[in-house]
Amino acid sequence: MPRIPLIDDLAEKPIPNGSNILVEFDATSQWYNASISMGAGWIRSGGILAYNVTTQSPERVRKRLRDIHVNPGPLELAGTLRIFDWYTATLGHKSGEPLAQDSLRIADLSIQFSKGELPGPPIPDVLGITDSASVLARFNDEKAWVEFALTRAIPSSYSRQSTSIDGILNGVHSDWAYRQLEAAYDGVVDFRLEEDGKRSRDIMRIRSLRDLTHNRDWHELKVSKNLAVTIIK
Repeated sequence: MPRIPLIDDLAEKPIPNGSNILVEFDATSQWYNASISMGAGWIRSGGILAYNVTTQSPERVRKRLRDIHVNPGPLELAGTLRIFDWYTATLGHKSGEPLAQDSLRIADLSIQFSKGELPGPPIPDVLGITDSASVLARFNDEKAWVEFALTRAIPSSYSRQSTSIDGILNGVHSDWAYRQLEAAYDGVVDFRLEEDGKRSRDIMRIRSLRDLTHNRDWHELKVSKNLAVTIIK
C-alpha cells in the first residue's frame, strides 16, 4: 500500500483509503515544500498523485519534483502524476495545461460534479493534494465554498476510496469555517514556524486523527538543501 511521508510517520499504520485530511498551515511554514515531499513519497511507494496547484505555476511544481529526484515527464505520460492547474484561473487567464480548472466559482465546480466529471469509480491508489483550498475564498462567499467542501469534495473521496489532503491558510477565514471543516475531515494536521528568541524551527503535528492511534506531539522538520522535508527523529 502506498504511504504518505510525514503523516504516516506519526500514525500507528498508514492512513485508510477514503480519508480526508485537513492541513492548517502558517504562511511562513514549510507546508508547500512538505506537500511536494508527501506527493513524491506516495509516488515512490507505488501510488498515483493528483496535485491541485492553486498558489504557484504547474512548472514550478515540476521543478520542485525534479529537485527531489522525481522526473515528472514520464510519470505524467504514464498517468502516475496528474498536475491540475487551478493557479492560472486565479490570474484571470485560460490555462494551456492538459489538466486545468478554468473557473473557481462554486457554481461551475458544482456543475462538474453533477455531470460526473470529478466523481468516479473507486481509485484507492490515488492521493489528491491541494496546496491551498483557501484560494476559493477569493472567488466565493465563505458559506458557499465551505458547503462545497462538506457536500461535494469530502464525500467524493469517500466514494472513490482515494485519500485527500487539503491545505488551508491559518488566520484568513472565520472561526465558523475552520470549525465546520475540522468537524468534517477525518484528521487535522498543523504546520507552523516557531520562533524562540534568535532561533526558528519548522514544526508539524497531527492534531487529530479519527481512525488511528497517532503521536500528537509537535515534531521539528528538517529541510534539506533540495528542499525535501523530513521529520527529525
